[in-house]
This record gives sequence, C-alpha cells and structure tokens, in this order.
Amino acid sequence: MNLLFFLEGGAGSLIGMWPIILMFVVIYFFMIRPQAKKNKEQSNFVKAMDKGDEVVLSSGIVGKITKMEDDFVQIQVDTKTYLRVAKASVSKEMTDLLGAENKED
Repeated sequence: MNLLFFLEGGAGSLIGMWPIILMFVVIYFFMIRPQAKKNKEQSNFVKAMDKGDEVVLSSGIVGKITKMEDDFVQIQVDTKTYLRVAKASVSKEMTDLLGAENKED
C-alpha cells in the first residue's frame, strides 16, 4: 500500500512541476540566450578591431584607433588628443557608418 501511495504521489508532483520547467525554458530563450549571443558578438567585434577603425566608446566618445595593445587601445579623439582605454570599453565600430554619411553629403 505504501508503494502504491508513493507511485501515485510521484506522478502528481511531476505534473505540478511542468509550469516551473516551462517558465525556466521561456526565461532561457527570451533572456539568457539573447544576452549570451550579444556577448559573443561583442567579443568577436573586440577581436576583429584593427588600427584605423573609427569606434564609439561606451561613454559615447568617438575616435580612431591609432595603437593596439593586449588589453588596451589608443584612440585619437582630436588632432593632438589621444586616449588610452580598455578594449572592453569600445562599444561599436563606426567606420562603415561614417563612410556612408560622407557619401550622402
């Protein structure tokens, strides 16, 4: 009799867990997976940066990469103004976007 009671209770508890399992699946596909994809794209972008690229820093500063080091880049902001920043602070590349704007003018 105890065995029968245990088997019946086990099946009911699995059915009760389906909403929780479904919730974790939804969270994974709508929150965790897109963030991991975004992090991977940012990592690939940082690895692909090269000297001469126009970039935007996470602070909004726009400049041209003049020197590359292991974890840092030197960015020319103005004629004689250079900033040494961490590679991780480079947000996105502007070379293609700025080239398209210049063609329109």
